[in-house]
Amino acid sequence: MAAIRRSAVRTAASRSPDPARPAGCRRPTTVVGVLALVVDTSSAAVTAGVVDCAEPRVLADRVTVHGRAHGELLAPAIRDCLDRSGRSLSELSAVIAGVGPGPFTGLRVGLVTAAALGDALGLPCYPVCSLDALAAVQPAADRLLVAGDARRKEIYWGLYSGGRRLTEPAVNRPAELPAGLGPTAAVGAGARLYAELLGLPVLAGDYPTVAGLAALARDRMLGRAAGEPLTPLYLRRPDAAAPGERKPVTA
Repeated sequence: MAAIRRSAVRTAASRSPDPARPAGCRRPTTVVGVLALVVDTSSAAVTAGVVDCAEPRVLADRVTVHGRAHGELLAPAIRDCLDRSGRSLSELSAVIAGVGPGPFTGLRVGLVTAAALGDALGLPCYPVCSLDALAAVQPAADRLLVAGDARRKEIYWGLYSGGRRLTEPAVNRPAELPAGLGPTAAVGAGARLYAELLGLPVLAGDYPTVAGLAALARDRMLGRAAGEPLTPLYLRRPDAAAPGERKPVTA
């Protein structure tokens, strides 16, 4: 992670300054090319990729399923994808990041990395709901339940039809989903883990893909839309809480 940040800073610093831009001002956060870095750490999968959004085509991707090593695996995955695609940080035009929902610790690794690279290189960042990315590669599915593993015997879920989200992302136990959803199939790691409880056929694809994430940001990127904040979808209150007021020992 530190190595990528240092490289990003060096690359940004080496670019020729714009004489019309006052010293100290950041570069504009609008896209000028077609090459995007994609990251997602909303699940047990540590996902990175480089995508040519003009074609569109995934030039390189790397997915490692390890729910407790996001911080150790993401930076090497990014470097590997850049190396295999034959591209460099200076050639990137945008950063696309899955924003969850997902567990706090893993999700923040991807978002901090994406935001740091975007800031250092002066690139726009485009957030994508990770559940939407799972549905994006199942466009023919009607009444599709997308379910990620939320741990604690719960799932992050949303209902989709033809790739379009019908409900807001939520977290529930599989047996406590709202009545009347009427899904005909399910996809995602949570769907596979609780397939018996859900009683639905489970489609292939447990984690958001680089192609799915890029597809949902492609129009914004090619339309040169301004970058957006990478706001995480946690859906749960943090486990850590501020201590309450201390009681006097004489009480």
